[in-house]
Amino acid sequence: MPPADALRLKLNQETARMYWEELQRFFAAGLVVVVDNTLDLIEVAVAFTNDDRASVEAWMSQQKIAKATDADAAAWLAQAAQLWTVVVRPWILVQKEKPTTAVAPGTTLH
Repeated sequence: MPPADALRLKLNQETARMYWEELQRFFAAGLVVVVDNTLDLIEVAVAFTNDDRASVEAWMSQQKIAKATDADAAAWLAQAAQLWTVVVRPWILVQKEKPTTAVAPGTTLH
């Protein structure tokens, strides 16, 4: 298995859903990074792991990743939100669960 694939597999296996309440102490330390739903959480984690500054800076300038704000924290606490998480030391990358599209029984997707 190529090293890049092994890293993706490792990070994917370390991804977990966590309640915001469990993440608050990391937020207080300034370690929580929010990943926009349009990005793949694992690909962002790979970029962080590989110190891919160009990708990270591009996502930051596009406002696709940013440190969690007080407003984020308050909203997630009020919602008792569960977030997808992956740790890329020292950061904890978080992403809201992507909405799913309901499909009527018997419908074929193309």
